[in-house]
Formats: sequence, structure tokens, C-alpha cells
Amino acid sequence: MQVYLDYSATTPCRPEAIAALTESLAQGWGNPSSLHEWGKRAAFAVEQARWQVAQLVNAPSADAMVFTSGGTESNNLALLGVARTFSQPQHLIISSVEHPAIAQTAAILEQQGWQVTSLPVNAYGRVNPEDLRAALQPNTVLVSIIYGQSEVGTLQPIEALGTIAQSVGALFHTDAVQVAGRVPLDVEALPVDLMSLSSHKIYGPQGIGALYIKPGTAIQAMGGGGGQERGLRSGTPAVALISAFGVAADCALKEIETEPERLRGLRDRLLTQLQDLTVLKLTGDPHHRLPHHASFCLMTAQPVSGRELVKQMNAAGIGVSAGSACHSGKLQPSPILTAMGYESTLAQSGLRMTLGQATTLEDIDWVAEVLRQIVTRSMSKTVSRV
Repeated sequence: MQVYLDYSATTPCRPEAIAALTESLAQGWGNPSSLHEWGKRAAFAVEQARWQVAQLVNAPSADAMVFTSGGTESNNLALLGVARTFSQPQHLIISSVEHPAIAQTAAILEQQGWQVTSLPVNAYGRVNPEDLRAALQPNTVLVSIIYGQSEVGTLQPIEALGTIAQSVGALFHTDAVQVAGRVPLDVEALPVDLMSLSSHKIYGPQGIGALYIKPGTAIQAMGGGGGQERGLRSGTPAVALISAFGVAADCALKEIETEPERLRGLRDRLLTQLQDLTVLKLTGDPHHRLPHHASFCLMTAQPVSGRELVKQMNAAGIGVSAGSACHSGKLQPSPILTAMGYESTLAQSGLRMTLGQATTLEDIDWVAEVLRQIVTRSMSKTVSRV
């Protein structure tokens, strides 16, 4: 029996998106910038997808969506694009639990003279809005706080954080890559100026994403070219990928009232079945949490790395992740867990299980049993070493 529980790393491309992708490659391969019929067909496909992605977040206009290569580029464009509108370095605020696409980009700006403040989080990985308020300065021009943390599943109080940032005239950006399709998004109601999205987190293809830019927000391109995507992201659009992204977004919107609730029920069943394993500590906020997300640390007498747990689960046919997928190949303390106050050894034992459309009740019961056996075996080994 094989069970994939790493949907926060990537999701399989859904049949509807695959159909749109293949149809576009076969029939809609024209250059959208061309004026002839082939170009017009491709341009129509791009704009239809732009409208579908805009609908997913209730954007007031499809023109508010700029297609990128994925969440990382969207995050880069948000930070660097805003920074380029200023002739002198200003002040940027992020959190200590950001994805590397934000944390490393902020570090680049810091090297260029920008002042960067990284807000602390509590033991659940959540930012206190009052810490943001206290960190604001007269030259604070941008605040970027991740909406749903990929490694521990914590949801941030985006409404409060965005309101505080905008109250002093700062732009507010959020990385919503993990949230889209799992939590309803409404940029008309949320106090956000910029929002990053990624196709392959919502059952679309890899290599395509989008940045929502609130109308009137000042932002500049990171490079030059033919002026596509409102001049912010030059290059011939990846029509097939964009078309498939649009279809995936449309499907995600149709399922937003039912699928997250189903996943939450399965996730809670998993947690209930494991709650008597006291050495398995839940990480992240138990209440303000992505509906499909479960993450743990293993607190045994002798350290057991998350990477080792992943290998043992994989041997049983179960795909999970050691904390963040972007760090799972490196045996080092998780910077996210470290920021949450976990000591170094414990911060190496993180395990993440994220559920998706193919996850069934039988899968959950099997995974719980296998993990129980692995943890029990690990405990026995550590006892024998003492």
C-alpha cells in the first residue's frame, strides 16, 4: 500500500488541468503577442486563465494578476519590485518563520542597505500583531508576513497584521502559496496589497504562479524585455502552463467549501489516533492551522532526525517530509522550529504530513499504525542505548 502525504511540497496535476495543458500544447501554441489567429487564440487562453486565478482570490480585476514561474518568483517580485520604486533604502518587516523565498530576498535587500526587521513568533509559530505595531518606523514601506507556514501549518492573523501595516501607509504582502485552495481567499476583504500564489500547490502544473497586485500599488519589474505581464515580467508567456493553472484555480474555487473540511476531518482523525504517543509532540498552532496539515517533533531520549523518520516511512510506502521540503535534504536544525524556541536537537526531528485529494480514511488509519510502529521501535532503540 502506497500513501502520499506530502501535498504541501507539491500536488499531483489534476486530470482537468492535464487536459487543459495538453490541449493548449496541441492547439493553442501560438505566441500571445502575435496579431494573427494563432496568436489571438493563445492570448484568449492566457486572459481566460488570468480571470480564473483572479476569481480564486476574488480580485476586483483580472489585470490584478501577474503570472510568474511560481511562488518563489512571486515573492521575489513583491519584495524587489517594491524596493525598486525607492531611490534610497527603506525599512522592511518580515517574520522569523518566512519561506526562504522571502527570508533570503530580504537578506539581499539588507546587503543593499535596507533595514530589515524579523518579527519573533510564539511557541506555536504565530506573530503577535502588537510586535508588528512596535516595529513600525517612519520609513517602513513594506511588511511581508506568510499566511500559512508550510512546515508547521500555522495560520497568521493576516487581517490584524495587514490592518496595522496599512494604517501607517506601508504596503502589506503575504505569501499565500500554502493557503490557496485550502482557506477561502478574498483580497477585497483582506488588507493586502500583494499576494503570492503557486499552481502546483492547487493541483496545477509546476513552473507557474501568480502575484496579485492591488490596483494602484507601485511596483517595478526586476528585469527588462518585451513588456509582457504589464511590463513586470517580460518573456513569452507559458500558455499551456497558464491555461492549466487557470483550470486548477477554477476547480479549487468550486471545492473550497467541501474539500478543506473533509481534509480537516481526516487530519483530526490522524491526530486523535496518535495523541497517546506522548513522545510525538505536535508542532505549530493547534487551532489556527492549515486544514490538511499535521507536523510533529519526536522527543526520545536519544535524538532521532526527521530525515530518518522520512526514510522509515518511505520504506513502508508512505511519502512524508522532514519539516520543510526545501530543507529536507540537509541534516540541520529547522530554522522555523528554532525560531519557535525549539532547541537544536529537537529542531532536527521535525516530521510533516500533509493530506490531499487522494487521501482516504483507510490511508489515515494505515499511516497512524505505521508511524506508531516506527516511533515505538525508535523508543526501544534509544532505551537500549542508555
